[in-house]
Order: sequence, then structure tokens, then C-alpha cells
Amino acid sequence: MSESTRPPASDEPAFRYTAAMAGEIEARWQAYWARHGTFETPNPSGPLATDTPVPGEKYYVLDMFPYPSGSGLHVGHPLGFIATDVFGRYQRMLGRNVLHAMGFDAFGLPAEQYAVQTGTHPRVTTEKNIERYRAQISRIGLAHDKRRGVATTDVGFYRWTQWIFLQIFNSWYDGEARRARPIGELVAQFEAGTRQTPDGRAWSRLTAAERADVIDGYRLAYISEAPVNWCPGLGTVLANEEVTADGRSERGNYPVFKRSLRQWMMRITAYADRLLEDLDRLDWPEPIKLMQRNWIGRSEGARVRFAIDAADDGRSPGEIEVFTTRPDTLFGATYMVLAPEHPLVDQIVPAAWPAGTREVWRGPERHSTPGEAVAAYRAQAAAKTEVERQSEGRQKTGVFTGAYAVNPVDGERVPVFVADYVLWGYGTGAIMAVPAHDQRDFEFARAFDLPMRIVVSPGAGRPADVDEWVEAFDSYDAQAVNSANAEVSLDGLVVVEAKKRIIAWLEEKGTGTGTITYRLRDWLFSRQRYWGEPFPIVYDVEDPTHAIALPDRMLPLELPEIADYAPQAFDPDDATCEPAPPLARANDWVEVELDLGDGRGVRRYRRETNTMPQWAGSCWYPLRYLDPTNEERFVGEQVERYWMGPRDAEDVGGVDLYVGGAEHAVLHLLYSRFWHKVLYDLGHVSSAEPFRKLFNQGYIQAYAYTDERGVYVPAEQVEEVDGVYYFEGGKVNREYGKMGKSLKNSVTPDEFCDNYGADTLRVYEMSMGPLEVSRPWETKAVAGSFRFLQRVWRNIVDEESGRVRVGDAEPDLETLRALHVAIAGTREDLNNLRFNTAIAKLIVLNNHLTKLPVVPRSVAEALVVMVAPIAPHMAEELWAKLGHEGTVAYTPFPVADPQYLVADEVTCVVQVAGKLRDKLQVPPDISEDALRELALASEGVQRALDGRGVRTVIVRAPKLVNVVPA
Repeated sequence: MSESTRPPASDEPAFRYTAAMAGEIEARWQAYWARHGTFETPNPSGPLATDTPVPGEKYYVLDMFPYPSGSGLHVGHPLGFIATDVFGRYQRMLGRNVLHAMGFDAFGLPAEQYAVQTGTHPRVTTEKNIERYRAQISRIGLAHDKRRGVATTDVGFYRWTQWIFLQIFNSWYDGEARRARPIGELVAQFEAGTRQTPDGRAWSRLTAAERADVIDGYRLAYISEAPVNWCPGLGTVLANEEVTADGRSERGNYPVFKRSLRQWMMRITAYADRLLEDLDRLDWPEPIKLMQRNWIGRSEGARVRFAIDAADDGRSPGEIEVFTTRPDTLFGATYMVLAPEHPLVDQIVPAAWPAGTREVWRGPERHSTPGEAVAAYRAQAAAKTEVERQSEGRQKTGVFTGAYAVNPVDGERVPVFVADYVLWGYGTGAIMAVPAHDQRDFEFARAFDLPMRIVVSPGAGRPADVDEWVEAFDSYDAQAVNSANAEVSLDGLVVVEAKKRIIAWLEEKGTGTGTITYRLRDWLFSRQRYWGEPFPIVYDVEDPTHAIALPDRMLPLELPEIADYAPQAFDPDDATCEPAPPLARANDWVEVELDLGDGRGVRRYRRETNTMPQWAGSCWYPLRYLDPTNEERFVGEQVERYWMGPRDAEDVGGVDLYVGGAEHAVLHLLYSRFWHKVLYDLGHVSSAEPFRKLFNQGYIQAYAYTDERGVYVPAEQVEEVDGVYYFEGGKVNREYGKMGKSLKNSVTPDEFCDNYGADTLRVYEMSMGPLEVSRPWETKAVAGSFRFLQRVWRNIVDEESGRVRVGDAEPDLETLRALHVAIAGTREDLNNLRFNTAIAKLIVLNNHLTKLPVVPRSVAEALVVMVAPIAPHMAEELWAKLGHEGTVAYTPFPVADPQYLVADEVTCVVQVAGKLRDKLQVPPDISEDALRELALASEGVQRALDGRGVRTVIVRAPKLVNVVPA
């Protein structure tokens, strides 16, 4: 921060509110809060309960778990933290028992990568980073119950993460009951014969290994040979959400390949319908709900089986199953496509090309056999990312397998191709191609000279001859045509009716079934890393196929000390290498002799050497804040019911307010909902959802600068001369982006607090604009927030003597109206998280008080109480100076008297760049300064500015304000 932006430090009155005074006040009151346990929230029972009754109605407010990076906080990070703190403090003043805590999502790749580079244990780095974060957060004056803070890396925390994993592992999803149930109940069904085994044999006839195979097929946590995102450069597999749009790792930017590996999976797909349905019961932003709906991707259609035409040697390779949302277009299927990874490919490829095979079908090299063509094409496809394979408009590639399938509706033979635009792991990894009515199929058919058949009427706007078409025709409104055989006709039907009729016919013939499918895939739940929760799983060395759960008494299973933290990294472009996790090298930890208490005595076992992903602990941490010292349960039953239980039969329960970034719409929120629902089904929690209400805050953005090479330079060292920007004498380009280390445009809260004080930071961040909107950081604009606090101070404290200068006289009518309008407006704004307009209303009231020779005590005290949630340190100091004992934190928030809210008002037109953006109802005698503050805080102005700065504001009180953007 440059010297020009610091508050003045010249010959000032001895008791003026300055940065130095703010720092002294803030440190003193933070020490008071810590000494008196001001924000230690009591539980109704258990270790954190008190001898006195729990006060008032409960309210649980929560921030999304931060990751403690080594760079610490910049001023963009606390935006949501300050917002929840202001709201939580306000709720306390309404008489509620508020729980607000802060912890850390502390496992993760950055600490492990640093450990690989330096040899420093990840725990050392992580705990150092957490200590720095806690110091920075404390300085801002956040009212957290520090007894409740947790980190996912705490052994006492991940003991319960492991326990929850075992609850999931030892559960299955009962589709009829629509809930998870213990595995023991499934076994009992098999034993009683009320549930049939897959091959129909009695349960008693199966061997122990066969029984384990059956049960493993039902578990909600299971091991599977599955297509995964393998990143050789990191030596680990990644979840879909950890892969960028161009098919590279978010961490390190390495290539990511699809390949099959044996991995732990979570059966989240079993919960797809419930995850969808319960979105309607949540108070969440609609865009977030839409993102989850799209991610789950529920589709209704049919599974259709195409028999594979018998090969020349008479062998019968079986059939190809496809899922289609448009079974009404079956009569238009003229070829099929398998994903290169589809296991059927190896079974159906004949030794030689069938008669009549076209040259273009053999691939660009015109291979002499189908086997050669398919092998070459598979190698080519393996080198591409999913994004590359799915990109729109690229030239379609593929080869003929040499096999034909039979269309079940007309008996026609259709060629089967391998093409990379079909992905294994999506649907069935096979499609029926209807090129006249699907653009990708259309492009492929054009490239390979394949026939097209019109089966959905395009009306009169297209040529009757499909060969003259330049693109496919796709419609859900048009009627079916050319879609009939001797037994069924779809002609003349619209899509919905045609789908019902063809599905019924397919089911009657045994060649298809109506079904529902989902875009959602089971959650890949293992990583080849060291710094993560160890799986509480072992494998019998005599039967290493089946995972065995450790008994609860053996938890926690702690990470061993190792010398080398790196998974074996490989050539980033080598997709064929095999994972080698760091834990595999800890032989004394991996190879163990244990008595698991199963009656078999001491046996030799091998531990699981993968670790859980970073998201494991963040799936359930809100529950641990409730009861962090409970050694008997992950959370006490009564405690969970008190803080998160449903309010009534229609309520899903959960955290009362959850605030965080929209970037967590899928990865964190969907996974958390899944874990919570399993715990709910098993009776461990009373709430069906973890987060009742969600609010997404925007970002703080800042200017960043690049030199002629395109390299970012430190923003604080850039100088402006006549609208041109220079760094070390050279011209630089200015751009706008999210504040962060990579853009070298960060401002630390430590630096800010040194120069202005924490209360000014809080006021400025809350007044910059609506909480949900991203906003620009302008250090020069901070002075306005600082001046507001100075004026509040000056209205109550004499700057020369330090004595309180309020009077005991009753306020006049105009002042009473100003006070109660401010109370009513501030209450409404705080209730709705509109902190910027709440501050604007307090500025209007404070500006009114500056006109009075003496501020009435009753008005001064009300102002201090209303300021307290936003600028708590100053409020505490002023409250004490006004003669009150103790803290202002629990003082009741003022209530407006309706008789003073009735006043003449006029309509003020608010413009941005001359265009109407808002209308405000204001008193006819409102001052220009007050009207300017209200206009700049209005939602219409903030939306119109969209992050831009303000060059000037033209005020014609009380009827017009015109904001001129920078």
C-alpha cells in the first residue's frame, strides 16, 4: 500500500479515531472476548453444555471450509467470513443462541507437493499455515467459538471420518425402501431366502468368497475396475471435477488420460433421485440447484439390445446394449458406434473385412484387417482428452469393426464402428446412430458415406431428399414418419406418445426396456497420495480380493511416518504406467498381523495404500463443530437434533445459513449431501440435508498488470501517469480479475489493518456492493469507510478531551424519525444480508446527528448498538464510554416505533450514465451526502456498474442522482 493511501498522521487531536487508536482498541477488546469467553456458545447437553439454560432460539451460521494455503489470506478471502460474522452478531442481538465456528480443510495436494520438494512433513507445513490463518482471522475480530475449531488433519477428527467411511462401506441401498440399510440386514435377507442370489443358488450353498463377491456388489463404498482420470505427471487419479476443460490436471497442468484402474468408489448414483427431489426443499440459489440438476442429469428413455450378426465362423458374440432418450427414432438407426474402450470391441472384430466393406471405413491407412484398424484407432483415441473427443465441429474419426448388428425394429443389418466421440463410462459406451436427427451422427455419416433415414418430419421447410440436408433435424415437437413395421407403427405420433408405444413394443418382444439413466457417475474415492485420510481397510494376504473393515476399536488408523512423500511420478505423456502410492513403501505399516475380533484369531493382513480424497473431511465437518470434544460419538444425538434437526415435518433440517463461493456447487455440496443422507438413513442424524439455506457471495476483484511479455507484475508497484501505467519505468497493460497470488494483485488484511484498522476493513468490504455480486477493490475508496467511523466516534466522543459529549435531553421529532427509519431499514437489510444498504442507512442517520449541537444519549446508544455487528471493536469502546458494563454483543437490537416511520417522501430517480436504474423513496429534506450514499448502495446501481468504479456522482437532492462510471 502506497503512503498516499494511508490515513493522515499529522498534528491531530489526542482523542481522534486513528489507525493507531483503532489498533489499540481492537487488540484490547479481542483480549476481553477471549478472556471472558464472550462467543463461547453453549450446547444443550454434553461436554460444551452449561449449568444454565441455553438462551433463546438457536441459529447455526457457517462459512465454507477454507484451505490453509501458505500465502495466507488476502482481503478477498474474508468477504464471506465478515458477512457471516456481521449476521451472526446481529442474530445474537436478536436473542438467539448463535453457533459460529471456523476450521480448516487441511488435507490436500499443495502441502504434499511442498513436502516432496523440501522434505518437510506435510503436517508441519499445514499446522504453520493454520496458525497464520487463525492469527489473521482473529485480527479481523470474527466472533467464532474457538473451542469448536477443527482441522481435517487432526487425528481426533479423521478418526470419525474413517468411522463414517465404514458406515458407508457397511451399508447398501434398498431401492424399494429408498434408503441405506446396514449390510447385516442384506445378509439376513439372503439367509432367509427373501432375496435371491444372482445365480439363484441358496445362500448356504455359496462359498465365503462367493458370498463376499455378492455383498461387495451392493456396498455403498466398493472397489471397482473403473475408467478413471489417470494423471501420470502427478502419479495419481483425479475426480472429474479436478480435471480442467482442456483435459489437464487443475494442479500442475499435466495431461490426464482415461484408463481403467482398480479404485475405491462411492455409490452416489443410488441417491440420484433423492438428491434431485430434495433440491426443491432447500433454500438455495436457483443457479446452484440448476447446476446440480444438470450434473445429476436424469434422462428418461430406453435400453435397447441390438443382436450382433453371427460371424462367418458361426460364433455368436452376443448383443450390444444402448441407452437412448429417443427410442422413437429407432427406425432411423443406420449404424452403431462403440467407444474405443468398450470391452465388446475385442469380441466382435472378425479376422478379415466382410465383403462390401468400403475403403473409407478401414481408416486413413486403409488397414488390411479389422484388427489392425481397430488397434491403431484405439491407440490414437487414448492420446486424446475427453474434451478433445467431445469438442463440437471437429472432424469425426472412426473405423469399422468388421461386425454388423441387427436393428430390432426392422431386422436390418447395421455396421458397427469404433469412434472416439462416444465415451466409455457414459451411458453404455455404445450408441445407435440416427444421423438424420443427431448432428454428431450426421457429421460422422457424411464423413463415412453412411445412409440416413428421415423418421421425424421436418415439415415443409427442408428438402425431401436427406442427401440435400446440410445439418441434422432434431425436434421434440414434430411427428414420427417412416416408422412402422408389421406389428407397430409410430407414424403420426408426437415424441411422447411415440416413445411410450415403442417402449411397450420393445418390452413385449424382450429387446428393450423403458429406463431412467443419469449423467452422474459413482464418486471416485481414492488417491495415490500420502497426505490424506488412511482407509480403515485391510486385505487378508490369503484372499486379497475382498476388503475387510477394521473394527471401531482400531480407529483412528494414523498415517505412518515415511521418508519420501511423493507418489511415483511418471512421464506425463505415458498413459500406460501403473500407480505406486507413497504408503506402499511403508512396509512395516502395510504388512501387519491383527486380531480383528471375527473369531479367526491373529492373521496376516495388508493395509490399503491409497488414501481418501481431500473432500472426505469436508463432507461432514459441520457436524463436528457441534460437538468437537465428544469422544464417544462423532456428534451427540441431542446436540445434532438441537442445532440441525428439522423445525417441522416439511423441513429438511441442516445448517441455518451456509455462505461460500458458487465454485463449490457440485464438488463439495453434492458430495456432502450424499454423505449426510447416508448418515440420516442409518439413524445417526435427524436432519435429511446438511445445509438448509445457502448463500453464494461474490468475489473481490482487483486490477492486475502485465508487462510486454505478458508476465504479471506486482500491482502495488505500478504507477499511473496521465492514464498510462508503468512498472519500473516500462509500460504495462491493465486488466481486471479475481484477486489472488497468481495475478500479483493481492492486498493482505494485515497490511490493511495496520493502516486503517480491522473495523474499517469490515465496513469497507460490507459496503462495496451487494454481497452476492463481485466487486472491485479500490484502496483509495477505503477512506470513505474510515471517515464514516471517524464521524461516528466524533458524534459521541470529544476529540480534544476524550470525554463523552452526548446529552440527556430527549431527541426532537426530526431526529426520532431519522432514528426509527434507520432502525427499521437496518433491521430489514440485515435480515436479508443486504449489508451495503444497511451501512448506507447508518451513514444517513450519522450524518443527521452531525448537524445537532449535542447528540441525545438515547440516539447515540441506539446508533452504537446498530453499528456493533459491523464495527464491533469501536462499538464496544463507545458502549463502555457511554457508561455500560461488559460487552455490547448481547445488547438487544433496537426496535423501530411505527409512529415515527410515517413521513412525507418523494421519489428520487437514480441513473447510471444517464439511464434509469433505480427509484428510491426518500425524505424531501434529505442531504446530498445522504442521498449519494443511498444511491450508490442501491441494487440497481450496483448491477449497472457490474464491478466498474465511479468517476463522479451528480446529486440533485431530493429527486435525481446520476452516477457516472469510471
